Amino acid sequence: MFCAAVLTLALLFYLPLTLLAPVPLTRGTAVAYSAPHTQTPVLPLPTYGASAIAAVGYPGILAASGTTTPLPIASITKIITALVVLQKDPLGLTGDGPNIRFTETDAAIIKDYAARDGDTFPIQVGGELSERQVLTIALVPSANNYARALADWAYGSEANFLPVARAWLSAHGLTSTTLTDCTGLNPQNTSTPTDLIAIGKLALASPVISSIMDIRTATLPVVGLVNNTNQLLGQVGVNGIKTGTLNKSGASLLFSSRLTIGGHVVTLVGVVLDGPTHPIIDAAIARLLTVARAGFHLETIAKRGQVFGRYVTTWGGKTTAVAAHDVKLVLFDGTPVTAHQEAGAVMPGKKGTVVGLATFVAGNQRTSVPLVLSSTLKGPDPLWKLLNPGQLS
Repeated sequence: MFCAAVLTLALLFYLPLTLLAPVPLTRGTAVAYSAPHTQTPVLPLPTYGASAIAAVGYPGILAASGTTTPLPIASITKIITALVVLQKDPLGLTGDGPNIRFTETDAAIIKDYAARDGDTFPIQVGGELSERQVLTIALVPSANNYARALADWAYGSEANFLPVARAWLSAHGLTSTTLTDCTGLNPQNTSTPTDLIAIGKLALASPVISSIMDIRTATLPVVGLVNNTNQLLGQVGVNGIKTGTLNKSGASLLFSSRLTIGGHVVTLVGVVLDGPTHPIIDAAIARLLTVARAGFHLETIAKRGQVFGRYVTTWGGKTTAVAAHDVKLVLFDGTPVTAHQEAGAVMPGKKGTVVGLATFVAGNQRTSVPLVLSSTLKGPDPLWKLLNPGQLS
């Protein structure tokens, strides 16, 4: 009788404690990620001077060639001048800014620039143009005297402008760029493709400069009709940025090109320095852009249902952690893709229950996808619980 009573009491406690005990967590095992494999295209960079190409939002340089010694940048200088002036006297996207009044000094500088074969345009002493109009004349037809007038207006003189411009270069880590004037007529204004691509990205990020640099023609007071010196505008997506020409330093172009891949916009930025002529470098850049653009694809880097983790329970249940949906990125061929998956410990749950996250990194791009159970993970049956009390939580 006593033994029966003890057994009955034991069962009364044991059965509820085991059958109602929490189910133990099941930890997942990560499944190695296999990235899509593509071949890096060979980009046809010019063999003369120095050149490079990159993409906004993608790390580093896609390709580069030629000397790493800084070369003259000629009128590409005017992009730096515009950025430094806009730092002091910013414009809104649609604003014209304050008026700039032209003086006898502005008129006198025309003779000096013309004597050095620098492009100049007429001014009206005592006349006024808006800051946006002066920027347009300086950048579109590359008017040296208007670039100088802009620097003088903003900083009082070119001598005052230059220390500020050099400090601006230093602040942006552009240590391979040297500035000795605000126009680029001085061949001692030099830089490298790497620095110029960074400058090009800063120009693209400026709403004012990006709205001016792809103007093909403009009619402005005093100067009349002006044409953009960049003859590549509108071809292979080219929308800027600035030409540079010196008789002793050849033809140069800091360029940008927009392309749309699967609804995503990619902007290429590149430069060619010290080329033979503008028609020759324009043709070379067009070939380069055609090949580079073909190297970008909208890649599916993970498919819906792709396995990133596995679960095996101590009571014999099995399921997997899978991507909840497709993941796509615009990649340049050869760009490595890495993944980090976090499939947490789980309780029994229904198919589609979120159990973790997979994060993908490709260059500067980062995206994630939830990981979900591919099938329902059932809990243990009562018999297993009764026979395995030590494995219950």
